[in-house]
Amino acid sequence: MTQDISTKYIELNAFLRIIGVEGTGGKIKLIIRSGTVKVNGEIETRNKRKLMAGDVVEYLGKEYTVEEKMIK
Repeated sequence: MTQDISTKYIELNAFLRIIGVEGTGGKIKLIIRSGTVKVNGEIETRNKRKLMAGDVVEYLGKEYTVEEKMIK
C-alpha cells in the first residue's frame, strides 16, 4: 500500500519576498532571526518555517494570510 504524502507549503523567507519585503536573501534571513516576524501570533525565527494556506504572517504591524495560490 502506498500513500501520497505531498503537503503544499511555502517557506517563510520566500513568502516575505512575495509580499514585498525588500532585500537579499541574507537580509531577509536577518529580519526573520531578529524576531520581528510572527506566524499565527507567535514570534518565528526559523528562516525556512513551512507555511500552509491559511497561516497568518505579521511583519511591521501588517498581517498577511498565506493563500493557496502562493504555495507549491
